[in-house]
Amino acid sequence: MRYSKIASALATLGLLQLTASCDLSEKLGGQLNKDQLTADSPTALLQGLYNSQRDPIQGCVSVFALEEVSTDARIMPTRGPDWDDNGKWRALFNHTWDGNNERVRDTFTQLEGIEYAATDLLRFNPTTQQQAEARFIRAWAEYLILDLYDQVLWRDPGEELSKNARVRKGTEALNFIISELTTIQKDLPDAPVSRATKDAARVLLMKCYLNKGAYANRQSPTFAAADMNQVITLADQIITSGKYSFTPNFFDNFAPNNTAIGSENIFTQANTFGNAGPTRDFWKFVSHYNMVPVNGYNGPATTGEFYSLFEAADKRRGVAYVTAGGPANPGNRINVGFLAGQQYNLLTGAALTTRGGAPLAFTQDINLFERGADLEAKGIRPLKYPVDYASEAKGGNGCENDHVSFRLADVLLMKAEAILRGGTATSAGTYGGTALAIVNSLRTHPSRGASALPALTLDVLLDERGRELYGESWRRQDMIRFGKFLAARKDKPQSDPKYLVYPVPTAQVSINPNITQNPGY
Repeated sequence: MRYSKIASALATLGLLQLTASCDLSEKLGGQLNKDQLTADSPTALLQGLYNSQRDPIQGCVSVFALEEVSTDARIMPTRGPDWDDNGKWRALFNHTWDGNNERVRDTFTQLEGIEYAATDLLRFNPTTQQQAEARFIRAWAEYLILDLYDQVLWRDPGEELSKNARVRKGTEALNFIISELTTIQKDLPDAPVSRATKDAARVLLMKCYLNKGAYANRQSPTFAAADMNQVITLADQIITSGKYSFTPNFFDNFAPNNTAIGSENIFTQANTFGNAGPTRDFWKFVSHYNMVPVNGYNGPATTGEFYSLFEAADKRRGVAYVTAGGPANPGNRINVGFLAGQQYNLLTGAALTTRGGAPLAFTQDINLFERGADLEAKGIRPLKYPVDYASEAKGGNGCENDHVSFRLADVLLMKAEAILRGGTATSAGTYGGTALAIVNSLRTHPSRGASALPALTLDVLLDERGRELYGESWRRQDMIRFGKFLAARKDKPQSDPKYLVYPVPTAQVSINPNITQNPGY
């Protein structure tokens, strides 16, 4: 077995007991034991663990689908015969999913696979730093599982697979994650951003403290001043390090060479051509079949309500972005951000048409079911990662855009929120000492170009988080924390509170008596 595949194999073995009802008496050591490993094996196992994040965290069908398609920021309509997919996308948008939904099921399995592989690596004598990195990735996976499902399955390193995995729920799971991150932070490296670092641990701890009240009671969260002060302290440590700053262009953070030029990024998953996760999904899913030079699948859009959150001058809404190896774009057309209105061939400047020959003009109006003659053009398309044209020209086997999980802008917005929720305001860096000043320092930076806000409320801050962080898998979490997730919106009525968490997949509940299904499912 090649060591680059070991972590994936370990994860698969760990999940066998979760996905089959057989009596699994085989020990993991019977497949792979310490005698079969060389001194270099923990290094290879750790790299495999990093790679195991790709499918669930990158792309558009796992964590992203559950965190974004369930909100006002993303809609995946059925366009005539296209994109029906047995209703799985509509169920996410409408909050009608159950424990058998494919996306709910597969995301749980993938994240638990990361958690298992990280735990198992710890029994193969990693160095202190390798152990800390593995424990960070485990905490990151557990945090996502907690956020989505409210309960985390876990084992000790080397524990018999014939035993049922145990469960940590809600606050207990969160406290374990906080304890892990606090313990390992000193042993993590300072760089690079594509690895687990001290600052990545700080950002994840900020997420833990900011959402602590929501994980205790998602329907009516409360926010303790002590927790908000933890968020502020951690933010100031990151800010005063001087390692992160706003980029000249907002979309530099997501470009094919974003690790080199994206100076806001704190934690990413590295991608190179031929060795990458599915980040190219971000442009393939939204691009029309006839778009040139990159045709796509003509699927998702954003809602008109979400698009309306942006000022016309806000550069986050869209710019003409230049990438190495990209097309001439003779009309200087918007090619990243939100694609709206008539679309053009970026090689020649000619206007594009639908497959039926009508103008390809993306409209703000969009419905979950589109059946009219204009169904292919309905919906403004969100595209945050600039197309890696060089990789596409070589066959599209991945891309060079490193996937972004944590960045400076989120740190600043979390600090501003913590101040609004009762934390003690501080001045750090050049961003100001009030929540309003911090937010305006971001909005008015030339890379954004938005106007200064006259005042800041929690509702306004939620809108600002939407404008800044759209497409980064935080929208659902934010809407729950701000009490907006269940609200009625276009094509979706008021939701039952049970939809504040996803169900544990039905197959997992049926074979493990330690799991109690989430209420209402």
